[in-house]
Amino acid sequence: MMDDRSWIDRRVDNSGFVIDEFKEGVQFFVRFAFSRPRAKSEIKCPCSKCKCRKWGNPKVVSVHLCKHGFMNNYYTWYVHGETSSNTVRNFEGESSNIEFVRNEVDALYHEMVVDAMGAQSEYNEGPMVEEPNSKAREFYDLLHAAEVHIGAGGQDVIVLSWMAEMLNMKTLYNMSAANWEMALSLSRKLLSLKDQEKVPKDSYNAKKMINVLGLRYKKIEICVNDCFLYYDEQSKNLTACPVCGESCYEPRNMAAIRQKNVPRKSLWYMPITPRLQRLYMSKKTAEHMTWHLKCCEDADEVIHPAGSEAWKHFDETHPTFAEEPRNVRLGLCTDGFNPFGCSATPYSCWHVFLTVYNLPPELCMKSEHIFLAMIIAGPKNPRKNIDVMLRPLIDELKELWTNGVETYDSFRQHNFIMKAALL
Repeated sequence: MMDDRSWIDRRVDNSGFVIDEFKEGVQFFVRFAFSRPRAKSEIKCPCSKCKCRKWGNPKVVSVHLCKHGFMNNYYTWYVHGETSSNTVRNFEGESSNIEFVRNEVDALYHEMVVDAMGAQSEYNEGPMVEEPNSKAREFYDLLHAAEVHIGAGGQDVIVLSWMAEMLNMKTLYNMSAANWEMALSLSRKLLSLKDQEKVPKDSYNAKKMINVLGLRYKKIEICVNDCFLYYDEQSKNLTACPVCGESCYEPRNMAAIRQKNVPRKSLWYMPITPRLQRLYMSKKTAEHMTWHLKCCEDADEVIHPAGSEAWKHFDETHPTFAEEPRNVRLGLCTDGFNPFGCSATPYSCWHVFLTVYNLPPELCMKSEHIFLAMIIAGPKNPRKNIDVMLRPLIDELKELWTNGVETYDSFRQHNFIMKAALL
């Protein structure tokens, strides 16, 4: 029952009655979910109707699951504290098969590392043909740091998890650097001298440790009419749009002595280069990145863009790019949505996604390989001016096309210059 989740897809029999195996599975799930330390009187209901958006007590959740079934592909109960489908923690006292994590909080922060990597966290630890470049080595060191444990308060604590929680506490409670470092200093005194060497001494080293994850973004101010982007060094000093003359900032309160300029509209840009590099830092994913070479050779129908005439024409037009099969081919899509649901006031927020076409069909359309590159705030649709908003992405793609970036291939164990093209 714990390992085999196939019962989730077998809810009713031919007569429409809920089968006993499914009822037993629901009871097991409810016991598991309410045994978590963070669970109180209610949990998020994972039925196909609520989809973890609503809360319920054990009886309500059980009835909903028997009536509607589980939401699609919820074989790993990650919302309710499970880390993976084969590492369920036995809440009745039996031994459990936990590979990386020691407790639920550590699991969340270890998953943060894997999410930042964007792929499997497997990497080479033995002798290498060529040493990774500095950026790759920094990230591998961080993965090792996710496995470094210290004894704090009689418990086994992961250093990376502890530092991430401490920095999160600093942000939540708006602590000054001096206050936070004093709390860190008091916490370090509880450790042995050997463990103190594993923990950063101040906020600078703590942030340096976390920053290697690469979870960064750029907030860029844009004209309220979407006609100009305050992007480069020269335009950052402007206070009004040179195209339409609209002010970049909200009107200031003249009574306030100290008031920061508040931009009227912004976009958030997430660089894609580090995430593309990390596809090659995983040994499993790096092997799949050249799958397009052997696909669709004898297929009667096109099942992947690599088998299309457009792909072949691109290779013929740009033979230098095609010579290196590890160069990345990307697809772009964008659409608008209302983050506030069906509200009375219309609001259009746009996001831009990039898909990696090097990967086989069963991988390239998975969420971990679809990169969110940009979020354009509303309330208006950018329409024909969306090309203005895409300038940061275009500049990065031009750099990847022209010069490329040094990347470590963990499958072949050597560095190469990775380039990218938008198809």
